[in-house]
Amino acid sequence: MAELNLGKGLTAGKVASNVQKKLTRAQEKVLQKLGKADETKDVAFEEGVINFTKQYAEGSKLQRDLRAYLEAVKAMHESSKNVQACLADMYEPEWYGKNEVDSIVEDCDVLWTDYHQKLVDHALISMDTYLGQFPDIKARIAKRDRKLVDYDSARHNYAATHKTKKKDGGIKITKPSSLLERATPGWAQGILSAHNVAQSSLSRSQAEEELERAQKVFEEINIDLQEELPSLWNSRVGFYVSTFQSLAGFEEKFHKEMSRLDQDLYDVLEKLEGTDTTSKTGNHGASSSGANRSGKEPSNHTLRPGGPPPIPKSPSKLKPAVPPPPKVTPSKEMKTENIINLFDAAATPDISVTSPTEPANWDSWDESAAAAAATPEEVTATEETPAVAAESTEAATEPAEMPPGFMFKVQVMHDYAANDTDELEMKAGDVVLVIPFDNPEEQDDGWLMGIKQDDWQQNKENPTKGVFPENFTQRL
Repeated sequence: MAELNLGKGLTAGKVASNVQKKLTRAQEKVLQKLGKADETKDVAFEEGVINFTKQYAEGSKLQRDLRAYLEAVKAMHESSKNVQACLADMYEPEWYGKNEVDSIVEDCDVLWTDYHQKLVDHALISMDTYLGQFPDIKARIAKRDRKLVDYDSARHNYAATHKTKKKDGGIKITKPSSLLERATPGWAQGILSAHNVAQSSLSRSQAEEELERAQKVFEEINIDLQEELPSLWNSRVGFYVSTFQSLAGFEEKFHKEMSRLDQDLYDVLEKLEGTDTTSKTGNHGASSSGANRSGKEPSNHTLRPGGPPPIPKSPSKLKPAVPPPPKVTPSKEMKTENIINLFDAAATPDISVTSPTEPANWDSWDESAAAAAATPEEVTATEETPAVAAESTEAATEPAEMPPGFMFKVQVMHDYAANDTDELEMKAGDVVLVIPFDNPEEQDDGWLMGIKQDDWQQNKENPTKGVFPENFTQRL
């Protein structure tokens, strides 16, 4: 009778065989746990399985983190692309460097795309290939465990039949061993005994064959795994080195190229700012008169072109970190009186002297020369007198309590953001009390030490002092 076909290549015989194997394995495991059957152990192989499990878990975590990293790179690419596109849209065609800005925006997009693709090709794909071998080895380890149980079961079965054979060999078959033998006529008992002996021999032969077959299957898969597991464990070092070297190399190259593009964009924008400032300065120069310029208050820095003094490009280029000095900044030794004299001298018109109609005698000539020589000294004294009086008046109106070593006051003309802990944060309109440096050798050109007046009035015990650029202020 043909076997019942259950579909997908399964038959009733195979199903029965699989069920029998599962029952036999379950019975063997129960006996081993109860201590009624010994279990084959391989300590070296078990350590290899532990290392395999650890390696698989670490690789899976690295794969997840790498995928998350690539997703973050992709999101950053989109954000950067949107910001660059916004810059390109706002950049007017008549502005300086329009073509350069468009080219930089396009190059940034290409650089992000190339960076992401290289990470996928050389890191993620190799990671997937590396982890692809683990599921197969894991399945073979599970199969080896099942075959080991089959081998132990066959070994125990063979040992049981061999033990029965020894017992049977020492007993003479003289008495019936079962009801069937007792019911059998005397002349047929010999035939039945011979049949029982033949059945016992057949069982022992089958047990021996089953043991040999189970041992062969187990040893084949066991030998392969004992070679593959240590090799796989040792390969992790080379794989990790290759993966992270690729990540570091691609990231270093990407940031290097991106830094170059950022510097190019910064230079273009700086030139755009320069052209815009130049045009504003030209307009102010054409509309202002000499009298208006001379009427401005004297200050201790160069005249403002309509905006704050230029700030260095970036903190990395601050060596030392000071703003560029003014174009026409008087030296520190020059006092306010000399600065006023310079402006007054420039505003004083030349005096033309006409010769008298009558010839002068030698005596009158000497008197005129002496008077002319004395005139500049008198004028200088006259010019210096208001300045000294102004200083005296200013000193008289100063508050009675000032910081130790107070020199003079300045007013902040432009906001200044501190780039270091020893610098003073200032806003336009703040009044700063200038004091000398604790160590004069630490003073750099173009920098002053001071305390904000509001801070001094509120906290005289421990006011905050710091350095600030001189050309951001105007002396009061």
